[in-house]
Amino acid sequence: MHVIGLTGGIASGKSTVTNFFRERGIPVIDADVLGHRTYDPGTDTYRRVVEVFGSDVVAPDGTIDRKVLGGKVFGRPDELKKLTDIVWPGIRRLASEQLAQFEAAGNDIAVLEAAVLFEAGWEDLVDEIWVVVVDPDIAVQRLASRNGLDAEAARARIASQLSNEERIRRGHVIIENNGTLEELNARIQQAWEALQERLRAAAGRN
Repeated sequence: MHVIGLTGGIASGKSTVTNFFRERGIPVIDADVLGHRTYDPGTDTYRRVVEVFGSDVVAPDGTIDRKVLGGKVFGRPDELKKLTDIVWPGIRRLASEQLAQFEAAGNDIAVLEAAVLFEAGWEDLVDEIWVVVVDPDIAVQRLASRNGLDAEAARARIASQLSNEERIRRGHVIIENNGTLEELNARIQQAWEALQERLRAAAGRN
């Protein structure tokens, strides 16, 4: 099974790419969804988070209060690293299990979508990495219209992430999304057709 890692910054257009794959019946793992699952009561991650960050992160219903937890790590790199050191291995474990299930079910291609693919060191889970990039100024505009964030808050969110240059340097397929949705879809289609050619060539060599 050929696994594509899909990554990109906030407001880059990753969801448009995942929709393209889903429409073709290709299974997609969303690392954000797995991240939520790692916080479920009873998991190792839940227990460690409460141990490290205190019982006040537990909401009245017994779940992790993400807002309280976020307040403890926001703008505090050392605390954020403590959290990601707990959560990222849990996400990786769940992603590996899902990929194994997809392969056992006979899928030829699967996608792992993760904004933190590089930061978490998950490159070894995938065969190639697609990076969706958008100019930071355009991302700011999109965040303002989509999430209602003011420009300063939007720029702070973008600045906290890996730069486009770093992602491009480490990616294999780069999809630029500075234009219209139609232009983005055309670039995804091109990347998809090129992937089909690569897979056919690889099958021919085997």
